[in-house]
Amino acid sequence: MSTLKPLQIDIVSDVVCPWCYIGKRRIENALALVADVPVEVHWRPFFLNPWVPRDGIGREEYLTAKFGSVEAYKGIAGRVVTAAGEEGLTYRPDLVKRQPNTIDCHRLIHWADAQGKSAEMKQRLMELYFRDGGDLTDTNVLVQAAADCGLDAEDVRRRLATDEDVALISAQAKDASDKGISGVPTFVFAQKYAVSGAQPAEQLARAIRQVSAEVNAQAAE
Repeated sequence: MSTLKPLQIDIVSDVVCPWCYIGKRRIENALALVADVPVEVHWRPFFLNPWVPRDGIGREEYLTAKFGSVEAYKGIAGRVVTAAGEEGLTYRPDLVKRQPNTIDCHRLIHWADAQGKSAEMKQRLMELYFRDGGDLTDTNVLVQAAADCGLDAEDVRRRLATDEDVALISAQAKDASDKGISGVPTFVFAQKYAVSGAQPAEQLARAIRQVSAEVNAQAAE
């Protein structure tokens, strides 16, 4: 019996993108629906707001710059809060007080990947931000999040104080936008088919099955 070749799935997203938070849950549900299909998932960085400075800005200043006013965001937020709730996730926009630059978050996800914990790290950071209103510009918050996922807190603190992997993460994010990815989450299957947006789990599952079958048919030729 031939063994199936794992399907590579690259998930381009940002930890402060609410649809990425929802999309992460949906792709996980999709993978559960096609548990017989072997996959290899990679979390890829994207900067939703590359203009936000490294030490972050106040949430009100951010919402005004991005949506025109805090009020304007409320209408949009309502829809996202509902969609998150339908996936069993909590989004509390009222608790978010600071808008971070996410390069350090992406560094943590990259470092967690060495221990096979990138998805767990990503989830922890998203929960801190969307559910708890955590300040992802605060080194102590990031170090604690890493420790929660089983990483060495002191090692992470030391590495965050350096520029380790800043260039790498920036290059990966630039690569995504150079390839035309402007909306996230974007799911890239077998490095050639891209599905943009937090699509329903059933739809993602169909795409996974279809592309996996195609990749394996090509491999068998």
